[in-house]
Amino acid sequence: MPPYKEQGVVLRSIKLGEADKIVTVMTQGSGKVRAVAKGIRKTTSRFGARLEPFTHVSLMLYHGRGQLDTITQAEIISPHMAISEDLGLFAAGETMLEAVDKVAEDHERNVRLVLLLLTGLRALETKPADPAAVAESFMLKLLSLSGFHPSLTGCAVCGAPDPQLFSAGMGGAVCPNCAEGGVTPVSRDALAYLRTLAVADMAETDTIPAPDVRVRKESRGLLYGFVEYHLERRMKSLPMLARTAP
Repeated sequence: MPPYKEQGVVLRSIKLGEADKIVTVMTQGSGKVRAVAKGIRKTTSRFGARLEPFTHVSLMLYHGRGQLDTITQAEIISPHMAISEDLGLFAAGETMLEAVDKVAEDHERNVRLVLLLLTGLRALETKPADPAAVAESFMLKLLSLSGFHPSLTGCAVCGAPDPQLFSAGMGGAVCPNCAEGGVTPVSRDALAYLRTLAVADMAETDTIPAPDVRVRKESRGLLYGFVEYHLERRMKSLPMLARTAP
């Protein structure tokens, strides 16, 4: 089959044999693609560091006979190098990559998801004071894009205002009349902070008034639990993100 050209963001890579790697790329036109980069681990490799996570790349590929395609050419569009050079930025960026990897389907086109990821990485490139807030804003937008946005203004079941309980399984904030087992109390301040992050421009999260430590910790716990419940997977990057957050 003829080669095809794509551009996208490298999500991860794993070693294959002695010199190759399997690279996962979230592309604009072909969705999530897993492809072999042959000889990439050799010192003479023509790929160099072009296929590292966070990198926005332009690729030439061949369709494989099995599940893996083959990368024959890679050019960097944007390396996003600053993200790998700071622990807070790295933790936030790694959370974005892992979340996208978990929601994206192989070879299922999702341009909005690619654009959301690029917007998030570019926001981190500006070296915000609170990278975790950028990642949390990203996750809320990702939930909305995936159809799982938590209810933060009214009861997820009946719509009653001023809900004071929260349940990931019930869709977010709930009122006492609708609450079932497994609900937890939630403060108005935590819900308000999550609402602000959900609608904020990721490049402007530093302009959001920082809540006190208690509210920040509460909102973080609610969001992380909600994300893992609806993705139906544990996220390895979230503990690191929590450790780097204010």
